Amino acid sequence: MQSFHLHLVSDATGETCITIARAAAAQFQGVESVEHLWSLVRTESQLRRVLVNVEAEPGVVMFTLVDPALRELLHEECRRIDVPCIPLLDTAIAALSGFLGIESRNQPGRQHVMDAAYVERIDAMNYALGHDDGRSSATLRDADIVLVGVSRTSKTPTCFYLANRGLKAANVPVVPGCPLPPELKTLKDALVVGLTCHPDQLLDVRRNRMRMIGAVGETGYVDPAQVEEEVRQARRLFAEAGWPVIDVSHRSIEETAAAILQLHDRRALPG
Repeated sequence: MQSFHLHLVSDATGETCITIARAAAAQFQGVESVEHLWSLVRTESQLRRVLVNVEAEPGVVMFTLVDPALRELLHEECRRIDVPCIPLLDTAIAALSGFLGIESRNQPGRQHVMDAAYVERIDAMNYALGHDDGRSSATLRDADIVLVGVSRTSKTPTCFYLANRGLKAANVPVVPGCPLPPELKTLKDALVVGLTCHPDQLLDVRRNRMRMIGAVGETGYVDPAQVEEEVRQARRLFAEAGWPVIDVSHRSIEETAAAILQLHDRRALPG
């Protein structure tokens, strides 16, 4: 495994740097990056301290600084020590500026300003917390999306991913012998999606979960025949209700959420 130092320099939290850098690095097989995150870099003295570390452990520098003076200093010093220096947002900002015909604000952390969208995301997070694993079914009517599935089909993390996009997402478990909340049948505005998984993969996930919590012994929760029957019954339930179904067997949380967002957007189209 080849490794290299990756210095991520940001005048905000660094989330954008991390996301883009990891997405780019993932395209190279057999390569591992040693990440150094330098966040909230907003003064020359702060940047010079970062540069000392870059020079000590040279590698690739990626940045999302907006202050022109800091950007120029970073470029100059990276040229001096002969390391690549990559501005991650320049192309996107330049394209938007050209299209809109206006200059960008060059304001650090602008994406985290507490605007209406930020408040919506916080509300959505609170909603997901309060409606996890079938709780608060009386207010399912307020949901944008409701995920239904047997245990360990990624319902909870997918809900929080959707909440970060500002959507109120609830999840309801399908438990053998327990009826689903009647409120599900009366929903008019929420998109209800059934999540399913191949029984073999679901069995592996559940067994790993049992090991993580220190549970010992065999139970119906990890009995192959029962797991297969749970999946079969859940699929039958989804079909009877007419809900769209997503198989999460070989999907990441992000991929599952993307498929759900497509269904949600398609549903919102007129006609």
